[in-house]
Amino acid sequence: MTNKTTKKTSVDPWAINIAQLINRFGAVKTSVLFVILTLIFTFSGTYFLRMFFSDQAHTEDFLIAIVLTLLSAPWVLWVFSELVKQLVRSRESLAEAVTELERLRKEDELLNHTLQNNIKQLNHEIEQRKNAQLERENVFTDLEREITDRSEKEQQALRLSTLLRSIIDASPDLIYYRNQEGQFAGCNRVAEQMTGKTEQELIGLTPHQVYDEELARQVVASDQDVLENNASITEELWLRFADGRRRFYEMRKVPFYSSDNTRLGILAFGRDITERKQAENVVAKASKDKTAFIATISHELRTPLNGIVGLSRMLRDTDLTSEQFAWVSTIYASGITLGNIFNDIIDLDRLDRDRLELSLKTVSIKDFTKELASIIELLADDKDLTFAAHVEEPLPALVEVDGTRLRQILWNLLFNAVKFTQKGTVSLEVKAEQIDSETSMVTFKVCDTGVGIPQQDLDKIFAMYYQVDSPEHQSATGTGIGLAICQQMVSLMNGEISVSSVIGEGTCFTVDLPLGISKKPIQVETLKVTGLQILLVEDIELNAMVAKALLEKLGQHVDVAMTGNEAITMARDKQYDLILLDIQLPDMNGFEVANVLHEESLVEQTSIVALTANVIKTHQEFLDNGMDEVISKPVKKSRIIEVLNSLFCEQPSVPHQPAPEPKKDLMNTVLDLELLQMLVDTIGHDMVCTSVKVFEEKMPEYLEILQLNLSADEKDEVCSQAHKIKGAASSVGLTRVQKIANEIQQGDHPAWWQNVHDWVEQLDQAANQDMQKLINWLGQQDIDD
Repeated sequence: MTNKTTKKTSVDPWAINIAQLINRFGAVKTSVLFVILTLIFTFSGTYFLRMFFSDQAHTEDFLIAIVLTLLSAPWVLWVFSELVKQLVRSRESLAEAVTELERLRKEDELLNHTLQNNIKQLNHEIEQRKNAQLERENVFTDLEREITDRSEKEQQALRLSTLLRSIIDASPDLIYYRNQEGQFAGCNRVAEQMTGKTEQELIGLTPHQVYDEELARQVVASDQDVLENNASITEELWLRFADGRRRFYEMRKVPFYSSDNTRLGILAFGRDITERKQAENVVAKASKDKTAFIATISHELRTPLNGIVGLSRMLRDTDLTSEQFAWVSTIYASGITLGNIFNDIIDLDRLDRDRLELSLKTVSIKDFTKELASIIELLADDKDLTFAAHVEEPLPALVEVDGTRLRQILWNLLFNAVKFTQKGTVSLEVKAEQIDSETSMVTFKVCDTGVGIPQQDLDKIFAMYYQVDSPEHQSATGTGIGLAICQQMVSLMNGEISVSSVIGEGTCFTVDLPLGISKKPIQVETLKVTGLQILLVEDIELNAMVAKALLEKLGQHVDVAMTGNEAITMARDKQYDLILLDIQLPDMNGFEVANVLHEESLVEQTSIVALTANVIKTHQEFLDNGMDEVISKPVKKSRIIEVLNSLFCEQPSVPHQPAPEPKKDLMNTVLDLELLQMLVDTIGHDMVCTSVKVFEEKMPEYLEILQLNLSADEKDEVCSQAHKIKGAASSVGLTRVQKIANEIQQGDHPAWWQNVHDWVEQLDQAANQDMQKLINWLGQQDIDD
């Protein structure tokens, strides 16, 4: 359309130019100009025509032409003007139409372009929708497959869940789990049997709603430990089943989590270990029985041995022929040898129970070596061996050491050297090297020219019960415990023991001990009191004879009683200054004799000293049973002097010694008589008897639980159970039981583990003995009423 318009404009430019010219000058001016031009044209045309046709022009011709022009020209001019105006308007309309068409063309092009884009977009969307439809179809296909797989997995999971549930229910172990709030969320069949509730009934309950209060507190406390530390724990505790059975369980508690590592609660597994605990209890009882057997056999063997050693020592001080002196010396050395074997057995038991302790005293190494060498010489002479003891200077004059243990170590080494040497020499060499101003490393070296020890056995000889296989010396046998005990005692003294040996040439043992250098001189005890009236209670005539002779030699007056009843009768008839009381008597033990003497107020101003070969009990145990002091058998002169001076001489360190108070009635150390009397007066005799009966029935169970917890090394549980026993004992006036239980419950005691087994043993014995005393006392009250 644009091209056509351009073409038309180029072909007819004059018309448009004329129209523009007329439009520019205006219609009036153009009309005037047109009339003038028309008149000129008319005059000219008329003139030339007249001249052509008549060769003469007339005025009428010009007037006619003017009139005609004036008549026609306005109309022509009007028509022409209208035509021009119309032409201009047409042109303008045409230009507007062209402009509109151009605009419409552009809009059409734009719409066409937009339409093409929309078509392309539509085609793209159609393609995308096709792809999306395909993807949806694929998703639906995958979804159908996933639903099918999930259904199969759910079926498999259901089967596995059913199988797992069956396994859990079939398990003999106790299994349950609780949520973060401590509520049960599930359990197995054993847990249902224990609680007496179904799983559905348990869900949502807390331990306080299921267990008794004491067990609930314990369970909740351990749960809290698991949650706070986010770590598993193991505990052992008694559980009471719904049917009344009590079983001991080892519980393992662990935190459990979801797949996103969110903690869900606590999972607990419990295994019934009642039989195992009972077996351990049997072992513990066997150990206790072994201890009792050792104590008994020690007493039974040491008692005659005391007489043998004492009499042989006394015989050596009399006038004897050289042959008799040799025989008596052999008897004396053999008795000491046997006594050291007893010491090994006793120390073995103590080591088993971690009760071996050191008692440091000021000792002269030179005097100690001389004393030991004098006895070993007797053994060496019997085998025609040469014995040499050498002390190398410089040597500290005095050291702090447990002389008994050191003597036992060296005795074992020297005795073995003599035993395994058929000819030649046995030697003891002592030397020291000062470490600092307070400590010296003292070395004891024991060598022999005996059979020697094979190299493959050198690292085994310190093992318990190990004995070197020596076909050439089958007669030289032993217990196999001496060297093992030596090594443990040396370790207890922070020292070292080593050995070197060559077969057929001999053996050397070296003991290195770091010993404290003593700044105090040895105080040699001299007897400061004589003329005491002493009652010696001893059922072995030989022992009584030795002890009586020793005491009379020290300037004392001695009466002898052979039985407990005889001792009580003599104490009633005569006031004694001191009673030396053997613990093992044929009719009653020494503790019972002391109890009677205290109850009858026969010993308010009399000291009682225990004579015993039982080295199992501690010194404090004798004091707790009414004794003032203890003397171990075989009786030594030095110990007698020490005890007599401590009991009957005023100590210089106390400038104003108060008068001794009357001794407390032993019954008051066993029973709280004031409390018991108050209970009888307040609630009545029958009610007190009922309470005592309940305690008597419950006490075996309390002790069993205590023993089992101790066997499991559950310190907190032992303390808790001891606290319960203490409270129960205090309610029925068992003072001694209460006191022992209080010691057990003090778990922060620095030597708790070293003493707790002894305390439990004392508690067991006190519970049996004191309960009978309590029943007897209540019986007397009933008679009095």
